Amino acid sequence: MFALGLARNSLAEQRRARRDTNWQIIDDRGQIEMRRIIHGVTGSIAAYKAADLTSLLVKGGCDVSVVMTADALRFITALPFKTLSRHPVVTDLYDEFEGWKPTHIQLADEADLLLIAPATANTIAKLAQGLADDALSCIALALNPEAKVLVAPAMNGKMWLHGATQRNVATLKKRGVEFIGPEKGLLSCGYEGLGRLWPVEQIAKRAASLTR
Repeated sequence: MFALGLARNSLAEQRRARRDTNWQIIDDRGQIEMRRIIHGVTGSIAAYKAADLTSLLVKGGCDVSVVMTADALRFITALPFKTLSRHPVVTDLYDEFEGWKPTHIQLADEADLLLIAPATANTIAKLAQGLADDALSCIALALNPEAKVLVAPAMNGKMWLHGATQRNVATLKKRGVEFIGPEKGLLSCGYEGLGRLWPVEQIAKRAASLTR
């Protein structure tokens, strides 16, 4: 029994080590379990960095589906995300890819993690108020209860510090939503302060850790 216990501990340590190197989860049969991440991209100038984030997650062994808001498409097209994620990109609530189930419901059912990066003040407000008027907000509202939510804000510093935004953030935190960032620095609007998207490498690392 003692030897068996040591063997089990050794196997557990090996699995943990493999998780740390490529973010994949190895089951007891040695099979790779792909962790499903829904990556929401919203209308921020930082949307161009989201492509690098998708790439990092895929390289780390995650199965990533990208959902873009209409405003996000004003900053970057869906094509890079389709190529990097190897999945069709959802850009409309009524996008249908296969099967009978609505795409946004299927994604909400299958997700291990909903990652919204970058997240605008408008998107954060929608999440806090339970609004569902596009694919991303519908996924958030229909998300399966076992899935986790990670939000990486990116916006003007005054918008981030505004009382309304901070109340929305507090509301979401009470519901178990985790925030990463924003970072302090020079913003695209010309101001300097809080509001920059957190470094994508650190977002990817945190996202992967939440799916283990």
